[in-house]
Amino acid sequence: MSSDDSDNGRARFLAAYRGLFEHSPWVVERAWSKRPFADRAALHAAFMAVLEAASEDERLALVRAHPQLADKAAIAAGLTAESASEQAGAGLDRLTPEEFAQFHAYNRAYLDRFGFPFIVCVRLHDKAGILELMRRRLEGERDAELIEAILQVGLISRLRLNDAWVEDAA
Repeated sequence: MSSDDSDNGRARFLAAYRGLFEHSPWVVERAWSKRPFADRAALHAAFMAVLEAASEDERLALVRAHPQLADKAAIAAGLTAESASEQAGAGLDRLTPEEFAQFHAYNRAYLDRFGFPFIVCVRLHDKAGILELMRRRLEGERDAELIEAILQVGLISRLRLNDAWVEDAA
């Protein structure tokens, strides 16, 4: 493969998968060196290996790059297209005032307790289920919640990868 082909392949790879990890293209950039990938599962495993090898500060930065759920400030500031679509799919763009107040209260309590936003793969839940998870996970310990946040990032990125899969970019 010529240098130009490699540069073009890298550019296609980054363009195809940059949005898988919220405002954290470094995950995709680091996974590039682990190619070739036999299939989607191998590619996703490479992404997760990057996260596993990352420092705690890097993992925290990744988690903190995620928006709070149903947060009007995050929406006004501009959610990524992926986050906006996922939150809308779970009905988080159509909350009653009471639901919005509950999300806001849980978001604030979670951020105050753990120092990072609550992360859940919203595509796998409805708004009532998400609220229940928020309530339950507020009782957890910080280390366990950081592990859970990374697991949820893995679920989110796997579904986003299924949506973004480009055969010749991997």
